[in-house]
Amino acid sequence: MSKHVNTAESEKSKSTVIIVSAHKPYRMPADPVYLPVFAGAGGPAPAEWQRDNTGENISEKNPTFCELTALYWAWKNTEADVLGLCHYRRYFGSPDRRGGEKADRLINAAEIGQILETADLILPSKRHYWIETRGSQYAHAHHPEDLRCVEQILAERYPECLPGWKWMLKTRSGHICNMFIMKREQADAYCTWLFDILFEAERRLDISSYSEKDKRVFGYLGERLLDVWIRKNGLKYTEVPMINLERQHWLRKGTAFVRRKLSGKGV
Repeated sequence: MSKHVNTAESEKSKSTVIIVSAHKPYRMPADPVYLPVFAGAGGPAPAEWQRDNTGENISEKNPTFCELTALYWAWKNTEADVLGLCHYRRYFGSPDRRGGEKADRLINAAEIGQILETADLILPSKRHYWIETRGSQYAHAHHPEDLRCVEQILAERYPECLPGWKWMLKTRSGHICNMFIMKREQADAYCTWLFDILFEAERRLDISSYSEKDKRVFGYLGERLLDVWIRKNGLKYTEVPMINLERQHWLRKGTAFVRRKLSGKGV
């Protein structure tokens, strides 16, 4: 990882662009396939980074849409044949896991191209909840009315997606963090569908009393909708490891998980 120098204009002509959503200065991959995007671009950021408040954008929604404001910017303002989204501390790992330095190497454009010859998209390995379903986990951690709102929108606008939504709520594992790498045609279709649902949910939900964490609701809902889209369209995906650059506080996360399970409330 090293300093990354790039611009949106130079990226437009590239065949593969992976947006790295960030809300603070952080080390970035040197590989030019990765484009750092400062999401919610109101604070200080390295001058060479792209900001998500240029062109057609929803940057002001970052407190509630999280990394999806960077995705929206990329959808509307880049022309890459392959579009991806990851985070400043969460990346797609190389599918080559034979050890040595490659064990923690990020995926590169050549590997992406090879995978997408036979798959529609690339996803990080699933997270497993084990004792929770994805529906009960969300209800315990956030506000169950968020899920009911999306289900109603799907019933009205995309009834063909309802079976996939109900299936997702009952599963005990899924793809998280809104991370994906897709061919452009699929990414355009997905973003059109996703933001139509989330903008309507934004109009219907009153989140004025939500905690700062729960106000990130539309980012959380986007995570659940990705697997619904994949299932509804019968897309073939390949999973690669997720590389997290920062230490995970599993004990703290596990304790919070159990507290929510027992109390039925977020913490």
